[in-house]
Amino acid sequence: MTEVEREHPEERDDLHGDNARPSDPGAAADRGTPPPPRGDERAVHAFRKVPRTGVIYVTTEAARLGFKPGAEEGPDGWCNLGQGQPETGQLPGSPARCAAVPIAGDDQEYAPVAGLWELREAIASLYNRAYRRGMPSRYTAENVAVSGGGRIALTRAAAALGQINLGHFLPDYTAYEELLDVFRLFSPIPILLEGERGYSFSVGDLRREILGRGLSAILASNPCNPTGKHVRGEELAAWVRTAKELDCALLLDEFYSHYVYGMGGVAPMESAARYVEEVDRDPVVIFDGLTKNWRYPGWRVTWTLGPREVIEAVASAGSFLDGGGSKPMQRAAAELLTIEHTRAETTAIHRTFSRKRELMIDGLRRIGVTIDAEPEGTFYVWGSVADLPPGLSDGHGFFRAALGERIIVVPGEFFDVNPGKRRAGRPSRFRHHVRFSFGPSEDVLVRALGRLERMVGERRRA
Repeated sequence: MTEVEREHPEERDDLHGDNARPSDPGAAADRGTPPPPRGDERAVHAFRKVPRTGVIYVTTEAARLGFKPGAEEGPDGWCNLGQGQPETGQLPGSPARCAAVPIAGDDQEYAPVAGLWELREAIASLYNRAYRRGMPSRYTAENVAVSGGGRIALTRAAAALGQINLGHFLPDYTAYEELLDVFRLFSPIPILLEGERGYSFSVGDLRREILGRGLSAILASNPCNPTGKHVRGEELAAWVRTAKELDCALLLDEFYSHYVYGMGGVAPMESAARYVEEVDRDPVVIFDGLTKNWRYPGWRVTWTLGPREVIEAVASAGSFLDGGGSKPMQRAAAELLTIEHTRAETTAIHRTFSRKRELMIDGLRRIGVTIDAEPEGTFYVWGSVADLPPGLSDGHGFFRAALGERIIVVPGEFFDVNPGKRRAGRPSRFRHHVRFSFGPSEDVLVRALGRLERMVGERRRA
């Protein structure tokens, strides 16, 4: 029995609901004092329990066993295959990393809620140069709103939606769950994707769901977190045409749109912006930022791109939700958004992460993880552990056992987006799945895969 199994014999807690066990490692329960009230014995009844997202949950659990930022160093260090950020240091061939941000005198003041005009112009220019050369309809600063993080951008958009049916996919990004539950004007409608089909979703499927379920908007990550499925090229163009024809807004989270594989070229990037005909009329809203595609997650500089009336609405929502982002970080961000810098960074990303992708896929298959579809984008591999030995054959059990090897992964159940817990009590379709990140350095991946191979081998021999 591992250290983790001795500490946590209750492996089957509900990961999402009120019985979830993530806790602050410095909380009273860990200091030997009585735990805080739970359930109906809650001390302050005005507040509900808010579940943590998948990454926060697993890192909190790991912290109880000694994990902390910087604990990845050395042969015995932790291996965080649960992380939702890429490695942030210098990559071979990448532009020099920004090491300091100057602060001008007026940077001590608030930034405009919609963002600094110069940054909004830089973002619009980047999309026009990267995706819209020769097209008469062009993005301007008025088509851009800047925000302090990807979740803030998505929250602003959700707050600006009306009384509609909003489609969302299963599986998809864990943070969508609470986002789709908090705002009650719209009704979230789940759309099932099937591993047997490689999580594909054709334009015919899109049309059927929009018409059959009366959808006025669809929210999706593209490439998809966690599966890595990527709608691209003519297929993405057909999605945009269909959305326009049926008046259904596409809300596309493109935070991994520079981590795409199999498209050819040294700096592959893809965006629905390439296929928009009229920037102020086509119902396409794009979310992106420095977080993943420029590898500056700590800057918290993100944006929303879309028709001007949508941008006005999300900026108005930002005025009461968050008040706007960091002024000095926005000013510094503008310098990173030239087409030359962006392509150089993307070239380095593609070279490094393509190699790590192959390393992760080969290593997981070697230990018996089934991969429904190799990732076409992101830096994640989505795999089933159903064929592994008992104790490792469900996502939560695998996660607990991996913690004992100082490895963090994310159980697949977290990506079974279930706003309002309307499917409570039913087993998740993804209870045997795990998301493995190849965001860390190659050294960390090699170390983690070696430990996992040893862990699975010992269970098979037991």
